[in-house]
Amino acid sequence: MTPVDYRSADDDNMRWEGFPFRAGDIVISTRSKSGTTWVQMICALLVFQSPDLPAPLAELSPWLDWRGAARDDVVGRLEAQRHRRFVKTHTPLDGLPLDPRVTYVVVARHPLDLAVSLYHQSANLDRARVAELTGGPAPTAPASGRPSLEAWLRRWIDWEGSPREQLDSLPGVLHHLSDAWARRSEPNVVLVRYEDLSTDLAGEMRRLAERLGFDVPEARWPPLVAAAGFEAMRDRADELVPDRQGVLKDRRGFFRRGTPGAGRALLGTEGVARYEARARALAPPDLLAWLHR
Repeated sequence: MTPVDYRSADDDNMRWEGFPFRAGDIVISTRSKSGTTWVQMICALLVFQSPDLPAPLAELSPWLDWRGAARDDVVGRLEAQRHRRFVKTHTPLDGLPLDPRVTYVVVARHPLDLAVSLYHQSANLDRARVAELTGGPAPTAPASGRPSLEAWLRRWIDWEGSPREQLDSLPGVLHHLSDAWARRSEPNVVLVRYEDLSTDLAGEMRRLAERLGFDVPEARWPPLVAAAGFEAMRDRADELVPDRQGVLKDRRGFFRRGTPGAGRALLGTEGVARYEARARALAPPDLLAWLHR
């Protein structure tokens, strides 16, 4: 099946075409602010079985789709790796080549919490630097200034375009997850929920190890779990954030501890009802039950 074209100003999923997969490769497919770096770190800890990584995380697990780095350079670095590879993408599975030798890990997060994090992350991006790296147009500030979080969130809920126009929209988020949910019975597709990582990190790391085929000696688990904790990762921001080319204003700010349910609290009863109605129109009920639980 021909992959869906999800190319944008910042990334190009067609860069996956012809990628030389190896047996055992791991592809981490997420929407922005859903726990991408967290799951990359967990995979790194499982691969190397030590909190001490041999290189910055973004070099070990590059974002292949991103236009800000030459594809040949990224693929060359991956081909030079002798360890088990784990690659980042923000492309849904229907936009990727699907290889039975590869395990695809899709990370989900409650869409309202994801959106709140997106809003804050947007303020931490150096848009001029992103445009310089990707060849996009120079950014211009909106004449009315930045909207409040509540106003932005309500517009995010109500936006009715196509996922292909904006994958970080509500339609895009729920399309990404609906596509993965429909494939969840396939042996090489693994779904991970951000909230489960938050409440049972050790248990979820063990589950991922089992699904990915890693055998971790019992004595190694405590330091690995500790290294995947929020504070431990934020303390290593320079090593772990996906920012080798200076697109973030504040690397430690990338690890912002969001409050679960912040979006619901901000919207109130009427706003949450509007969100839930939109979600029901965009995703199957069993996915939503899992996502919202």
